[in-house]
Formats: sequence, structure tokens, C-alpha cells
Amino acid sequence: MNDTDRDLLPVGLEDRLPQGAGAATRIMRAILDVMDAHGYDRARPPLIEFERSLAARMAGIRSRRMFRFVDPGSLRMLALRSDITPQIGRIAETGLAGAPRPLRLAYSGQVVTIVADALDPRRERLQVGAELIGSDSVAAAGEIVSMAIEAVKAAGATGISVDFTLPDLVDTLAAKALPLAPGSIEAVRRELDAKDAGGLKDAGGEAYLPLLYATGPFDEAIEKLAAVDAGGALASRIAGLREIAAKVNGAARLTLDPSERHGFEYQSWFGFTIYAEGVRGALGRGGTYHISDEASGEPAIGFSLYPDPLIDAASASEAREAVFLPLGHDAAAAAKLRAEGWRTIAALSEADDAAALGCTHILEGGAAKVL
Repeated sequence: MNDTDRDLLPVGLEDRLPQGAGAATRIMRAILDVMDAHGYDRARPPLIEFERSLAARMAGIRSRRMFRFVDPGSLRMLALRSDITPQIGRIAETGLAGAPRPLRLAYSGQVVTIVADALDPRRERLQVGAELIGSDSVAAAGEIVSMAIEAVKAAGATGISVDFTLPDLVDTLAAKALPLAPGSIEAVRRELDAKDAGGLKDAGGEAYLPLLYATGPFDEAIEKLAAVDAGGALASRIAGLREIAAKVNGAARLTLDPSERHGFEYQSWFGFTIYAEGVRGALGRGGTYHISDEASGEPAIGFSLYPDPLIDAASASEAREAVFLPLGHDAAAAAKLRAEGWRTIAALSEADDAAALGCTHILEGGAAKVL
């Protein structure tokens, strides 16, 4: 390695400089404050865990996306987390197993993957989210979706839209209403997700073709989905979607894509994706799931937000007022300003310049005066 390489960062990793770090702190705090106001207590799991614990708890968590290495102490494989949700599930099943349900937990922290997503070159992202453990009811879903919308608005997002989906749609219909051979279910799921009518026919899912058109603005799409509901197999889910939509009550634009599966590998009956104006790709996802295996795992619902695009947008305009403290300033007056919420920057020499240091005010006569 030569001198020009020593300070390079790996692809997909970056420093947050002061303005960006300040925006990140403010946005993260705004989201967590919303969750706290709704009764969600914060948990802080470690950055590294045993690979088995992280990868085996929920379907769809892929260990090959994680950085893995051997723990010198236990000689067991460790992994750097790529998703905080399974860690919250572990906490709920162990340290908080005896806590009253429903259990409401919030979290924030960095997650890392070996390979970046197609639409986002980052391999390290901030994840902020909430989990409601002990219920996956329609009422719980309504609370989570409403709170997710409130949280992204508090973070500065505008033009918010939420897309609903039914991750177990194919399994539900294949069980009775629209039977499929066991070997065809995965292929039908895949072709529905790809919106490939020809591929769907070839996979033996011709009866599922109407689902490709039950998409779009919620009010129109839910009617199309209801028309597909052979034998009432989806009646409870359709009623649930209508109830959740009513709970949102105009807080965001709602759409429906009942067969969407990408990003919902471990969700059960309900899932949703959050989008915002000016943000490329999804801002976050959520839905119902079980915190361990499907047969015996405790039901839960939650969401994860990835606010880095909002942080990037806010960084350029991130500015804070600060009071310049000249040499020999009144220390008591400066302390009083800080107690009132001011930020102060003290001169260390006569050469220090208030404007160059980013100050907007100066301490004069015991008070902050505009520069």
C-alpha cells in the first residue's frame, strides 16, 4: 500500500463529517422521540453476535450477506449484524421473556452488509425501528403503520406514500381456494413478484393472473383484490387492510401490491413499504412476523427505517447557532447561555475569528449579541 492509498475507505463506507453527523443525530433523535411518545422503550443490542443467533432466528436473514469471523475466545463464528430486528427478537425471548405483552421496543444503530443493494451503494447504513411483540393483530398493524408515518415526517420526509402487501398471499390461496402442487408454490410466488404473466402461466399459476392487476391506488386495488377472493379465503385479510387504511386516514398516499415479496422474506400476513418524495428507493419496510420459527414463534409486528437519504439531504443545510466567547470572557455568563441551550465556542488565541469558526453570535455584556 502506498501513501495515496492509506486513507482510503472500503467501497460502500463513508465518514459522516460534522454537518452530516449533526443531521444524523437530529434525525435519529426525532424518530426515536416519536417512538418514545408512543410508549416504545429503547433497547441497544451489540454490534456483533454469534452467527447462528443472527442467521437462524428468522427466515430470510442471509448469513452470506454478513461479515463473519471466528471469535478467538469461544472459537465460534461471529457475525457483524446486517439487521437489528432479529436481535430485538432474541432480547424479547430471553432477557424480556417475562415482560408484559404486548412488548414495545425501539432501537437504532449501524448495520453492515458485504454487498450493497442495487439502488444504494452503501454497505453501512443507519437502521432505526420499532417492534411490537406479542401481537400481529389488525389493531397492532394500524398502530405500527401510523407511527412509522409519523416518524418519517418528524425526520423531515415529505410526499410520503405507503404500499401494502400480503406476503403469505400465495400460501393462503394455494391451501384451498386456488390449489397448487407443492413444487409450484415457490415458482408462482417468484413470477407474481416479477409481474411476469407468461412466466406465471408456465409455472401453473394461471388462476393467479388477476392478482397482477390488483395493484395501484389502495381504494381501486382493494376492490380488484376482493373480486379475486375465491371462496372468501382472503376475506379477513381484505377487511384488515381496509381497517389499517382507515387508521392512516389521509396521513399518506396508500397503494396496494398484494403479491410483492421482495424485502418481505420473513413477514407473515401483512407487510408495508414506505416511500418519500426525493428519496430513491424505499425509506423503510415493516410488517408482521414471528420472532423465531413459524410454528411456535411469538407473533410480532414492526418496521425498520433507513434514513441515510434524509440525512444526506439535510446535511447541506445543517447549521447551528453558536456564541463566540472572546478571550477573558465572563465564564458565569457563558455557563448561563449553555444552560439556556446555546452552543458556545471559546477563543483560544487572539487570532481566532468568530465568523470563521461558524459563530452567529458573540458574548458581550453578559448576553448573546448577533454578529
